[in-house]
This record gives sequence, C-alpha cells and structure tokens, in this order.
Amino acid sequence: MARKRKFLKLFIGAIIGLVVTSLLKNNSKMRDNLCSLDYEVYDAADTVNDRLTNDTVNDSFLLVGVMTAQKYVNTRAKAVYETWGKNTPGKILFFSSENSRSDHVPLVPLPKIDDNYPPQKKSFAMLKYMHDNYIDDYEWFLRADDDLYIRTDRLQKLLQSVDSNKAWFIGQAGRGKPQEMGLLALQKNENYCMGGPGIILSRETLKRIVPHIDDCLQHLYSTHEDVELGRCVKKFAGVSCTWAYEMQTIFYHNQTNDAFSGSLKQKYIHNAITMHPIKDPQNMYRLHNYIKGQKIQHNYQEAITLHRDISSSMSYFGVEPGSLINSELIEDLPLYPEPPGSEYFLGDPELLGSPNSLNRFNYKTIADVLEWELIAKSLYSYKDFNPKKRIGSSLKEGLSDIVREVMEITNSNANQRGRMIEFKELLYAYWRLDPVHGADLILDMSLLYKKYTGNKMTVPVRRHLYVQQTFTGISIKELSNDESVIQEDNFVKGVFSKIGQSLQIPLIFNNNSREIINFILPLSGRFETFKRFIKVYENVCINEEESTRLLIVLYKDDNELEEFNNNLNLIKLTQEKYPKHELYYKIVTEAFSRGRALQYGLDMCQNEDLLFFIDVDIVFNRLSLQRIRLNTVKHKQIYFPIVYSLYSPKFLNESEDNSVFVELNLDNRKGFWRQFGFGIASIFKCDFVTLGGFNTSIAGWGVEDVIFFESAIKSDFKIIRSVDPHLVHIYHSIKCDNNLEEAQKNMCIGTKANILGSLYDVQNFYLKYKHLFS
Repeated sequence: MARKRKFLKLFIGAIIGLVVTSLLKNNSKMRDNLCSLDYEVYDAADTVNDRLTNDTVNDSFLLVGVMTAQKYVNTRAKAVYETWGKNTPGKILFFSSENSRSDHVPLVPLPKIDDNYPPQKKSFAMLKYMHDNYIDDYEWFLRADDDLYIRTDRLQKLLQSVDSNKAWFIGQAGRGKPQEMGLLALQKNENYCMGGPGIILSRETLKRIVPHIDDCLQHLYSTHEDVELGRCVKKFAGVSCTWAYEMQTIFYHNQTNDAFSGSLKQKYIHNAITMHPIKDPQNMYRLHNYIKGQKIQHNYQEAITLHRDISSSMSYFGVEPGSLINSELIEDLPLYPEPPGSEYFLGDPELLGSPNSLNRFNYKTIADVLEWELIAKSLYSYKDFNPKKRIGSSLKEGLSDIVREVMEITNSNANQRGRMIEFKELLYAYWRLDPVHGADLILDMSLLYKKYTGNKMTVPVRRHLYVQQTFTGISIKELSNDESVIQEDNFVKGVFSKIGQSLQIPLIFNNNSREIINFILPLSGRFETFKRFIKVYENVCINEEESTRLLIVLYKDDNELEEFNNNLNLIKLTQEKYPKHELYYKIVTEAFSRGRALQYGLDMCQNEDLLFFIDVDIVFNRLSLQRIRLNTVKHKQIYFPIVYSLYSPKFLNESEDNSVFVELNLDNRKGFWRQFGFGIASIFKCDFVTLGGFNTSIAGWGVEDVIFFESAIKSDFKIIRSVDPHLVHIYHSIKCDNNLEEAQKNMCIGTKANILGSLYDVQNFYLKYKHLFS
C-alpha cells in the first residue's frame, strides 16, 4: 500500500505540474489577447523584396493574397491588415493596380493591371505572382477580397486536417444566381468557389493551373472572376470546389445590405471561419474586437477548468481549497508562485476552483439563502414592488448567450454522431445571483432532435439544463481625479456607440466638454434642503471650476416669509462669496407652478444655451455633468436621466443625514430608480422652444414633465433615457394638496407611497403592526 501511495503521489504531482504550466501559458494568452497589436509599415518595394516577416506564426503554412483597389488601400485594406491580417499563419500580401501605393499595407502593384471591374486579370495575375515567387515556400494559398474577415486560428486548424500535397479547391460552392442559371456555361454538375467568402488552393492546385492562365483568360465565358477561376481549376487541375453543405457555414456569405453592422451575437458569426462582406472598415475593427473578446472569454473558461482540476487533484493530498494558495508541490516549489495583486497572479484558487454544484453555497442563516426568480413571459421577482415585470434587456441577452453557447457545445461533435439538436424556445427558467460566486440558472428548453444517418428521424424533445456562471474576480485600475473623468467620458462614448451599432441606432455625442450648463432651479420654501443643494453646487461646480451657471426662480409666499428670506439671504451670501461665478435669481410672487418656474428660468437664457432642469432635492457630482454634455446634442438629442431616489430614513430606522452626498450604496432596500420620473432633463433652449415648451397652465405639483416627455417622444429628436448613479434624489416628505386636480392628486399620492420604503420593509412593517390595520 505504501508503494501504491507513493506512486499515486508522483503521478498526481506530474499531472498538477502540467496543469500549472498550462495555466501559466493560458494566463499569458489572456494578457496577449488584451493587448493591441503593433505593426510595421512596408511600402511596395519592401514587399517585393520580401522584407515582410511574421515571427509569431508558421512562416511556411499559408500565403494570403488580398485583392484591393487604390481607392480602398488606405481604408478597407488597412483595416484587414490591422485586424486578422496580423495573425495570418504565414504571410499576407495586398494586390492592386500598377499605380497603387500605400504606406499602411504590404502592397504589390501588379504591372499592366488596372482597377476596372470585373477584376479577372487582377485575380489571375495575383495567383501567378504568388506562384512565381512563393510556390515552394507555402503549403496553402488563399485568394481574398478586402471586405473579408478570417478567423485565422480556425482556418489553420481546418487546413492542418487536410493533406496539402493533394489538389484541393476549397470554399463555398456556387452555381450562380437563379436568374443566371444556364448563362455561366457551367455543366450540370459543375460548380465554382464563390470569391467573396474566400478561396483556398493547395500548392498542387496552384502548380497545375498557373502555366495555363493565359489560356483561361482567352476563354472567358462570363464576367464573374470567381466563375472563371473555378472553370480554370476544373479544366487544368481536375478538381471542383468542395460540395460539402457545411461550407455554407464555414465560408459564410451574408446577402443582406447591412451585413455585420447590427448585433454580432449571432450563430453564424460564432460558427464561421470566413465572413463576407464587410464594406465599412469600422465594422471590420468592431468584428475583430468582438472575436478577441470571445477568445478572452474562452481563455477565462479554460483557466477556471484548470483551477478546478488543480483543486480536485490536490484534494488527494488532503489540501483544502482555502489552503491551495499557500501549498507547495514539493519543498520550495509553490503551487501558486505569485502572490495576489501581482501581474502574474493566477487567480483566487478557492473561488475559481469551486466545483460545479447547485449546493456549492454553504448557508449559515436563513438570511443567507439565495432566492430564485422565475423567468417566463415576464420576470417574477420578490425584489420589486411589482412582482411581475418586463424581462430586462441585459437578462434577455444573458439568456440568449447561454443558450447559444450550450447549443454550440452540444453540437460540437454532431458530425461524428450523425445528429443535430436545434433550439426552439425557452419555456421557463429560474435564476439566482450570488455577488461572490456567480449566477445559477435552471432552464426548461424545447428542442428538436434531428438524426440524419441510419434511421433518420426528427423528434421534439424537452430538457432541463443546469448552468453555473462563475465570477473570475475583480480588476482594479487606479486613476487620478482628472484622468478618471476623461476615462469616464471615453467609456460612456464607447459603450453607447457599441449599443447604437448593435441596435442600428446612430447615437450622437456632444464633443464640447466645456459647454456651459445652465442649471434652472425652481425654489419655494425648503430652506434646509436648499442649503444642502448650495453646498453640493459649491463643491462640484464652483470649486472645481466647472462651466456652469445657476438660475434660481424663487417663489415668495406670504405664509412662509421666514423661509423666503432665509433662501434669499443664502443666495446673496453665495453671490458675495463667489462674485465671478454666474449665479442669478428671479423673485416670483404668484402661486407656485413648476412649469411656469422653469419658463421664467428659460427667459434668462440665450437661444443657444444648454439647459438642465433640476430640483432642490437632487445631489450630483462631476460625472453627471459629463453625461449631460455628452448626451445632449443641439437640434438632435435630448437627455432624460433616470435618477436614484432614496426611501424614507425614518422608515428604515436610520438617522436623517443632511450632509453633502458623497457615495451611496445603491441597494433595493435604500432606494429605487425613478423610471417614470421625467422632471430632470437637459436640452438646448432652441430645441425646447421648437417642442413648444411646458404647459404653463398647470398649477402646483407634477404632470407638466410627463406631457413634455410625450411630446419629445413623438418628435424627430433622439431621446436618451438611462440611469445616472450620480444623480440622487434625497428623500423628503410629500404633502398632497386636496385642491389639486384629480390626475395630479392621484399621481402625488402614488409617489408619496412609492418613496416610503421598499416592498420588503413595507411588508415587515405591516406584519409587525397588522393589529393596527384591522
């Protein structure tokens, strides 16, 4: 037994050594994928002299020839070279007309070749050049267009499974469009490889056809370059394009007009090796970044699997997960050589090495138990006042990602098994979220089982799927205050630009970061609250030298003269304290109306001014100002931020804190997002006037903002409606005047009830004092 035990230890030690090595290598991969790719620029002479090399890949595997034109050399061709072209497992060259030049790509100007369409001479001249200069240097040769994207790692894997010594003509087989049938001089069983998705020729194929290129050019039967290349290959190499049905997926051609401009989370993008056409260079970069993100996600998943293997293996030695980070394989050889926080730290082994199990959480109290939420046609949740609500877009997207990835894994060996399983619909799902470990899901899916070998059949089936998504840890980057604002600026632009691209909505951003924001503040009474507002404004806007102007519309009520006088004195003191800052006020003696108050503030502004309607209960910081400037665009776009509203502190048994707002825990127990509040908004005055402004006939509380929002929605303006975690509404009690109109009164009472406390606390309050309600 001792001998067996010793052998087991040696065996497991060897396995762990290999796993750790793989983990280190994998971690390096993730870092590399996150880095931008540097490249050296070669002109045409450099290319012809064969100065281009790529030391990171197999230099003798694949030569890619990309056909382009002078007008696309510095746009499409450059995008290809800076994305997938850098990862070519061999070499990439660009071919254009004889007068073409470029400082951005390795370009070969083809003598006596122009950019006229169809590019038949250009295509054959490119193949001849590749043959004459590189036929003995590469196994495979690929003809591509400058609007093609290639997943080079997958392409290399595919070609490595094929004997390159034989004649091959690989691509998506075509027979011509329906209206061209019989007009391309193709025999009944003849085909050609479609040029758009890319064409691959083995060395043997290229050797056979190049000596006969002149003959092929003299016998052209159509204007299609790819048809004539296929005819030439069939005649002189004796091979046809690959007929396999899967080639439609592998060499993917999108026939829509907006190909690859919408959401990239598509089945065909995940399955394809080549994708065509990508006419806009920005979509080429966008697709490339998406593919890199998928690789990073794959590497993270691989790292988690390796962590689990390590944890499982070390358990044979009695090492608990919590002790893994300090354990050693042998003396002075730590299992995790780098400490937490260092660049090469392999990750928290206790977190990442946790095995898959729906019982992986150890609950110590009832309060620790994670509740499940039901997802059917709607989301049924205990967390909100309304237990049934619409399924959020982020949750929908997450479920779609899970289903797609699961089906890809399920069908990964479909060819070997002779069956395919198709997803039909998600019947229902349960999910829960643990902020430390990750998310658990139980999915009930309707599927279609298709067997296409042996006894062929198609059977509907229903299966349960158990999924766990593990968090991989948090990355933190420290920035200075000024840098953080700039980073936030760029981040917001980048995120919303991607959202706009995925939704096919051209979102616009105001690039003037110093645009003056005119705060318009209606004020009636509320002196203590006004003191807090002035303190926030002073800290954020005046002391930080932000480009802002404060316009206060001060109501004078004979029943609250003391409040009025205190407010007026504070305004004048602030003006005296900061004489260079623009702070103005207007005294109004009529009955309070928010719509009329904002209109009075508007009268103090110029037609081109940027306005921000705000209430005295709101606190904010500089990031909110950045969002206002970014999201409000003259003549085009209006910003309606969703503010976070705090519940009553007395109801939560907390002391009422009137100090200046710094940071808040945005928790469901503390407050809620005012999704149906539209009073806080930013717009240019000229656009406000165009929309007709507020209904100033409404007296007292509410409704005017809802009417204005509805008119904005119906207009041609783009509306930005999103949460702003740095715009916070501090709780205050509400008094609903019995003299209000019915609609206003009901809205006031509803708001008063909603801001009292969370559903959880309201329920507990009722259970505690239910004897008082009987």
